[in-house]
Amino acid sequence: MNKFFFSLMAIFFLSQNFVTAQKPEYKISAIGFYNLENLFDTIDAPDIWDEEFTPNGSKVWNTSKYKEKLKNMAEVISRVATEKSKDGLAILGVSEIENRTVLEDLVKQPAIAKRRYNIIHFDSDDFRGIDLGLLYQPKYFTPKSAKSIPVYLYSGKERVFTRDILYVSGLMYGEMIHILVNHWPSRRGGESKTSPWRQQAASECKKVIDSLTAIDPMAKVIVMGDLNDNPNNPSVKKVLKTKRKIKKVKSGSDNMYNPMENFFRKGNGTTAYRDAWSLFDQIILSYGWLPKHQKGLRFFKAKIFNKSFLVQKKGHFKGYPKRTFAGGEFIHGYSDHFPVYIYVVKQK
Repeated sequence: MNKFFFSLMAIFFLSQNFVTAQKPEYKISAIGFYNLENLFDTIDAPDIWDEEFTPNGSKVWNTSKYKEKLKNMAEVISRVATEKSKDGLAILGVSEIENRTVLEDLVKQPAIAKRRYNIIHFDSDDFRGIDLGLLYQPKYFTPKSAKSIPVYLYSGKERVFTRDILYVSGLMYGEMIHILVNHWPSRRGGESKTSPWRQQAASECKKVIDSLTAIDPMAKVIVMGDLNDNPNNPSVKKVLKTKRKIKKVKSGSDNMYNPMENFFRKGNGTTAYRDAWSLFDQIILSYGWLPKHQKGLRFFKAKIFNKSFLVQKKGHFKGYPKRTFAGGEFIHGYSDHFPVYIYVVKQK
């Protein structure tokens, strides 16, 4: 009986070990976007509209304020996604930066210096001189190509200069991914009047997406940025053809998945204006990120980083994102936008 008993126990433990061995393990990383709200240096550049962000300008933008802004931005970046990824954001798209120099100053900040972020940046033709950028940790991402895609807008016959789209392709965990970083035209002048401009920016993204998925239906494409539109606006729903449910995005279709739409439907936002929340900051994914059965890199979860320390606690803007200036007063804040991010996983 003892031999029989021990034989049964041996089989039991072997079966348990077999089950444990079969349980998949995953690598997890985070990809995000953050509008840094006017990260300007203090130098007056003659070819752009940056006078207010100089020591003699209306913001009295001096070295002390600039250094505090850099520190605050780095503090936020250092905290995003650390609940699941010890290294935080592997890749971060950013907008509202003046030039490459401010990004070089940013990545040197003590809060994030150990991550050794590298920079991808191109100068844009935007009339204010603000650009887009991509920060990445080389241990997670290896860029293979990068370019700036212009967005041509016109008011009558006159061109309106706006931000280019930053397009970067590279390897993450050995797989090719494609990232389009955006800051679409603002609603200044009216939402409906300027809507065609945002649709034009969206169509430039769609051209890239279609060309990639025509070659490889499983191409992994991310559209991220401050779109100055909500998930239910035409630029997103009609041009990018987004769906809010993964099961609605089919292989071979040209639809995309927008995880931010469910946040929006629940009343969550990333920026506020006149007591109304908007969810302009979005991360949208092609079909290739979605199938759960694949062992390759795939989408896991989306989040808005809206921690309490980023929220204005008092005054007229109580409850809003705590920005750098309010009513012309320097209030030692962060940005008028919350960061957004996604987790991606790959089976080991």
